[in-house]
Amino acid sequence: MSSRGKKVLVFPPQIDYKVQKYARKGSFRNRAGLLLGDDKPKSVGRHACAGLCVYLGVSFVAEGVEKLMGSLFEVKAIDREFYQQGLQSSLPTCLIDVHTHVWLDRFKSKQKEECVRTVTWPHRVAVDNSIEDLVETYHLMFPGKKVLPLIFGMALSRGDDIKGCNEYVSECARKNHMPALIFADPRWSEVEFEEGIISGNFLGAKVYLTRSDPRIPEKDIQIYDFLPHHQLKVLDRHGWIVMLHIPRHDRLRDPLNLTQMVEIEKHYPRIKVIIAHVGRAYCPEDIGNAFEILGETRKMLFDISANTCAETFEQMIRAVGSKRILFGSDLPVVRMRTRRICEGGTYINLVPKGLYGDLSGDPHMREVEGKDADQLTFFMYEEINAFRRVAAKTDLRENDIEAVFYGNAAELLCEAGMPESFLNS
Repeated sequence: MSSRGKKVLVFPPQIDYKVQKYARKGSFRNRAGLLLGDDKPKSVGRHACAGLCVYLGVSFVAEGVEKLMGSLFEVKAIDREFYQQGLQSSLPTCLIDVHTHVWLDRFKSKQKEECVRTVTWPHRVAVDNSIEDLVETYHLMFPGKKVLPLIFGMALSRGDDIKGCNEYVSECARKNHMPALIFADPRWSEVEFEEGIISGNFLGAKVYLTRSDPRIPEKDIQIYDFLPHHQLKVLDRHGWIVMLHIPRHDRLRDPLNLTQMVEIEKHYPRIKVIIAHVGRAYCPEDIGNAFEILGETRKMLFDISANTCAETFEQMIRAVGSKRILFGSDLPVVRMRTRRICEGGTYINLVPKGLYGDLSGDPHMREVEGKDADQLTFFMYEEINAFRRVAAKTDLRENDIEAVFYGNAAELLCEAGMPESFLNS
């Protein structure tokens, strides 16, 4: 559109602050997904609204703006083929995704943390994930399917605006008839915790290790440091859900993790405990004897979000059966274009060179190029495909698959207090 070859930016009015922030830095491609074209406008950070076409140093040109306000992210031919040939027919028409993060960038602290106690690579996928972006993601990734998400915020740092984030999630859930969890802080009293869940119409809580006392080294964090007993009592009293991302370097095989997971089921039997990411057992070395122990539990649930480990899936299925497994994605992380491998017990995400910025020093990220990069599809698809293959190996039937991707979650959410009408909205 510009014969002078000037760089062009297309953006919705709501994200002017992002444009200012990144354009001034000259970051013509960045982790937020803001793109500057070399000779033609490209879509930037679409937030379900009409866009403006702003030329940096060039007059505004209205031609083609509607066309330019395109998808949130690119769906390539390799993605469509992967979905149509490998996934679409094996999935039920309706899905429930029990693990999705919804938040806006303004809720995140701008202060650099002195002690980072979690991996940083997921933040390269998106700086935020509005409810509009979440809905559009499902539209792009699952044509022909209907997806109901269980939503919660993203307030990993104590400096984040956890109140604003939870209020936003509550409002999104109300307006869109979606179930939601409060993002909890272990410092809240029993009364504060209970009132926060009730007033926001949440079905329980999402808890995370980085909300624990910052004086505790990451390797020493225990479940009870960020899911204290007084909050467990509240969850048990109401029969609510807790989404639990377990801590510690040994992940699922850690003896203390296993002890405390079993204790929670024993002492708080009415809580609906979901172990996120199958306990972060992303490689076979993360499993240990976990499923020998967890096979003795009776109620504990596991979501498969952001996990592609076939050995983990197989041991889980054989230990607890299909009725205690839930489909979860961890959106927006699984928008990443990647294939995961394991080397020496460490998971590594293979990604196209240059797509996610400077990856030097990150042991979980490795760039590939050429044919290897061209064959990469969405992390979401890789997760589902990995589970699908193991399901076939372990002789799960069609009704088992329907249970994992819909039925189990539908029953769980309704038991926790979700109106049945949400399943039909």
